[in-house]
Amino acid sequence: MPSLKDVKMKIVGVGKTKQITKAMNMVASAKLRGAQARIEAFRPYAAKYHDVLAELSTKVEGNAHPLLAEHEEKKNCAIIMITSDRGLCGSFNGNIISTGLKLAKDKTDEGMTVKFSCVGRKGRDAVRQAGYELISAFADRMGSIDFSLASTVAQELIHGYETLSFDEVWLVYGEFVSMAQQPPKSLCLLPLKTPQADENAAPAESTGPHCEYIYEPQEEKLLAELLPRYVNVQVYRGLLDTSASEHAARMAAMDNATRNCNEMINSLTLLYNKTRQASITSELIDIVGGAEALNG
Repeated sequence: MPSLKDVKMKIVGVGKTKQITKAMNMVASAKLRGAQARIEAFRPYAAKYHDVLAELSTKVEGNAHPLLAEHEEKKNCAIIMITSDRGLCGSFNGNIISTGLKLAKDKTDEGMTVKFSCVGRKGRDAVRQAGYELISAFADRMGSIDFSLASTVAQELIHGYETLSFDEVWLVYGEFVSMAQQPPKSLCLLPLKTPQADENAAPAESTGPHCEYIYEPQEEKLLAELLPRYVNVQVYRGLLDTSASEHAARMAAMDNATRNCNEMINSLTLLYNKTRQASITSELIDIVGGAEALNG
């Protein structure tokens, strides 16, 4: 049985760990409120942007813009993977990294060369360890993300797709669904796949008057402006989603750690009391035995 001093030192150590995990939980909770407000405010804009682009793409040919054209021979694939810079957020980063590496393996099996562009230190380190080539890496940037970061990441890959350096561009990030769900998500950015009218599809029931939009300037000129910005918007949405998901995952992980500390403190306190009682009983037996020996 351990000594009283050892048990007491363990209780003190676990108590200090509990203070740290509780403080980190509170910090993550405060940061989550701001990150969640940003992604919830940006999602309607991103969804409407997609709807406008889908409507516009039905009015032009598939080769009206290089970002709409699908390359005949696919040799190179680029993956943008967004993770956090720090750990202590459970399996959040591990799930995103596993999704990105699985996607890379699938593309490699198809005969393509895979390269990564990583935002976040955890993803960058995992890609280096896996042996894949890095196009670019942005570490220590998730704490202060802005649209310029998304534009910087996207423009390099847009240029690579237009110059045929890449035949596919994918985005892998953590989607913020709720406080309890932050599943990893993979999205094909290039070539842009927008819903087209299916000639064999049955006509949908009319829910109201159909609006025919007239675009000024012409559709091709609008696409030249909107398509690159659409990629920027999707990358920025991935950054905001991952940021909110990181704080939610860290908050849940630190909450679990705090509960585990409480359980451990209770268990150690019970052990301390048992050890103390055993020590007192042993001393009483020695005293009684000594007194009986003197009386004898």
